[in-house]
Amino acid sequence: MTESSKPGTIEIAPYAEQAARWPGAGRHILAQFDAETVVVYQAYRPSIARHAVVHQRLGGAEFSFGRMSWIKPNFLWMMYRSGWGTKQDQEAVLAIRLRRSGFDALLAAAVPSSHAPALYPSQEAWKAALQRSDVRLQWDPDHHPSGAPVARRAIQLGLRGETLRRFAEEWTVGVEDISGFVAEQRDVVRRDRGALWTPREEVYRPGDAEIARRVEIEAGNAE
Repeated sequence: MTESSKPGTIEIAPYAEQAARWPGAGRHILAQFDAETVVVYQAYRPSIARHAVVHQRLGGAEFSFGRMSWIKPNFLWMMYRSGWGTKQDQEAVLAIRLRRSGFDALLAAAVPSSHAPALYPSQEAWKAALQRSDVRLQWDPDHHPSGAPVARRAIQLGLRGETLRRFAEEWTVGVEDISGFVAEQRDVVRRDRGALWTPREEVYRPGDAEIARRVEIEAGNAE
């Protein structure tokens, strides 16, 4: 790994070491976090990313607060979604550091994109909650670096309206463009997957047990 490609604020570790300790199945939030912040990922066209890095928050003429914007705390899910930074308008991968209190607020406000009978007794109740909330929740198959799905589920959150503005303007504390690191590791995946490094991630659970229940996180060890 070259010094120029190493992320400046994101801790990295060998993928094989991390995969050996991550849960193999179930709904788990894998993320890089500390006592105050959580890292999430988004991928955009380079012009949007440049503005975000300069101003340390999303915005500018090309970024729309009128559309839903999806965030992913799991690096490999972002790599799958963006084709390791090769898909059109997803060439620039941003690591966005949020206040942990803001991330937990997003989880607390999240409504599943599909009906969850354990949370909503009827389709009508779920649809009403979906219409009121600015936050969508999806549990999707997590992915191996090769792109193959695994049994573990990964979370993504769709933000809109006032909540999207709060995400950008109130809860974001730092933005880093990690596209150079992504490009280098994309080549590693093609040549020698055993040498792959990814951002260090642990199982994350919100401080409020009710939030964890409502987003249907599996029980397990977490920091």
